Amino acid sequence: MIHLLRRLPRPVLAPETLVLGVIAALVTLLSGAFWQQALDGRSAADPGTWRFVAGTLVMLVAAQAAPVLLLTGRRSVRPVLALLILVAAVSAHMMGRYGVVMDPTMLRNALRTDVREASELFNPGLLGAIVGALAAGALLWRVELRPRPLGRALAWRLGSATASLGVAVLALLLVFQDFGSLMRNQKGLRYTLNPAATLYSSARVAWTDLRQATRTPEPPQPVRREVASAGSRRPALFVFVLGETARAANVSLGGYPRPTFPRLAREDGVYFHNTQACGTSTEVSVPCLFSPFGRRDYDEDRIRSAESVLQLLQRAGVRVVWLDNQSGCKGVCAGLESHDVSRDTDPALCADGHCQDGILLARLQALMAQPAPGAASRPAGAPEPDTVVVLHQLGNHGPAYYKRYPEAFRTFTPECSRNELRECSQQEIVNAYDNALRYTDHLLAETLAWLRTQRSQREVGLVYVSDHGESLGEGGLYLHGMPHAIAPDVQRQVPMYWWFGRDATAAAGTPADLGVRLDCLRQRAQGEPASHDQLFHSLLGLMKVQTPRYRAEDDLVSACR
Repeated sequence: MIHLLRRLPRPVLAPETLVLGVIAALVTLLSGAFWQQALDGRSAADPGTWRFVAGTLVMLVAAQAAPVLLLTGRRSVRPVLALLILVAAVSAHMMGRYGVVMDPTMLRNALRTDVREASELFNPGLLGAIVGALAAGALLWRVELRPRPLGRALAWRLGSATASLGVAVLALLLVFQDFGSLMRNQKGLRYTLNPAATLYSSARVAWTDLRQATRTPEPPQPVRREVASAGSRRPALFVFVLGETARAANVSLGGYPRPTFPRLAREDGVYFHNTQACGTSTEVSVPCLFSPFGRRDYDEDRIRSAESVLQLLQRAGVRVVWLDNQSGCKGVCAGLESHDVSRDTDPALCADGHCQDGILLARLQALMAQPAPGAASRPAGAPEPDTVVVLHQLGNHGPAYYKRYPEAFRTFTPECSRNELRECSQQEIVNAYDNALRYTDHLLAETLAWLRTQRSQREVGLVYVSDHGESLGEGGLYLHGMPHAIAPDVQRQVPMYWWFGRDATAAAGTPADLGVRLDCLRQRAQGEPASHDQLFHSLLGLMKVQTPRYRAEDDLVSACR
């Protein structure tokens, strides 16, 4: 390879020419997602189409070249252009293979994904994109850059950047009516512009992270809790199962024809048929669903600076534990008792660097078999604290759905057993995805069975809700993370299921554990929509915690206790 590069001719170019050539190549060759959507429905025989293409191409090249011309010099231009080629190649691969867009949410979600999950996105297609980008970047060093005196070089740089901006404005004016309408009607299209979208989104993520790192946390809200005296009640054990990437469209409890949740269907629980997620990615949804603000009053700064409901519960005297088989709690469990179980060494549940979600139940059982922290110093006669345990699933995290369940759960076949989803048929992808849901059904049913064994000592309950949904190839989209405003329903609608312990022989209408009337809750679940926004208030209500941000009207179980 090196020998071949040395034999290539070495053209002599001005730095400005090299910049314009590389940016033009990126806009032309690595912006397929943008051009495909921008030209959808346009006829090649219409002269207006070619006028639109020419004007848009000139505008995009000139607009993206201007900052590069302004901010780089003769020594830095080649490394900067090589980096742009690599960024554009990887972005083009992700947009072309999965139909995603490179908005700040997508970038943040990708950057927060741990190495094991990110490695599942690595496939021959991505490797080819990286190798091609590195080879193209290496060719830049075969170009000899024309030297200029410093003063003249600065003048050329400033003049070229100014001229590029001028050309961009003129080209935009020529196609403004078409281009402006396109951007207004397809807001996500701006995040397919390569490489500008990825660079812009990366800068937004970096700025947001810097702002969050220097932000003063919001003062704690006052909390108050009234708990019955010892001997008059059993302590509560409430399990919050935080699902991953489960979409409501494939849940049999909601009408999906395949039996993806056969065991849960036989339980005396309540399924909410219309539940909206706060976001389309873990990075957005997890902080949001545990916050008092939610999607209705969405403000990322406020969400991340305020206490989560879990932190409020702990301050109110509830023991709160986070068990994680995924990529962390996104800040909502800061200061709480938390355990990363994803690196466990259980030979039956953990292999190939991943643990099946059954490890969560195993660690929950071990946790509750041990005395709670501070038990030895608790005054004689003092009641055992109520406990909330969050089980954060690996769930249906893609694209390797086939890795999310043991061999015994290969119910729907043939399944997609590759990371490269486009090499599988859509039915194979759905089969693997549905098998992973059946394993979640198994985890939940086994957890309920274990909770029943605890009822002699504790009042018990469980809620299962997914953080967001998933696209499985519909409309050319895969995975998740689309901007909420334009995301398809399958990424925004999630399953939610509540269960409270009740004796099998109890009469209909008899309150279950924690004083919940299941017939009332079931009626609400069937007749009213629900959302992540209501979880903050529902958890506070269940644990009888009073705080100024609690809203009874958003408490799903307040009217049913």
